[in-house]
Amino acid sequence: MRAGPYNVLFLCTGNSSRSIMAEAILSRFGADKFNSFSAGSRPKSYVHPLVLQKLKNLNYRPDIFRPKSWEEFSGRDAPELDFVFTVCDNAANEVCPIWPGQPITAHWSVPDPTAARGTGAEVAFAFDNAWRMLQNRITLFCNLPIDKLDRLSLQNRLDEIGRNGSMRLLWSI
Repeated sequence: MRAGPYNVLFLCTGNSSRSIMAEAILSRFGADKFNSFSAGSRPKSYVHPLVLQKLKNLNYRPDIFRPKSWEEFSGRDAPELDFVFTVCDNAANEVCPIWPGQPITAHWSVPDPTAARGTGAEVAFAFDNAWRMLQNRITLFCNLPIDKLDRLSLQNRLDEIGRNGSMRLLWSI
């Protein structure tokens, strides 16, 4: 792999909730090692209001996050990507564009909080749960010794993070 900072793209169909959350989390927890981006195959025209509220509550600048088409990251002027993570099952099953570079890809399925129904508290819990899952996975990712792992070992670790977000990943390095 090339030397960092590494470019990371999070994908979700609508790019209005999970992928935006992942972009924000990595922008804070991995700022010294990573550049974070998000996009969608069919991006919505807005960031979900509960995501915007969460970003405000956690002292992020919500105005810097916007839904984007994944086409922005496949063109001639796109950044060379090192990692591409799908965070929704729909995006994982779509045929993706050809990404610049040869990014390592992994699927980190996170339940769609926008599909949650119930009381306001129950819906808010779904968004908090998605945030927590993403933060756990991204924290593990940020702590991987990327420069010390060969491509296959790194791929295996990223797949394991997607399967269960296990801390044993760090202990086995």
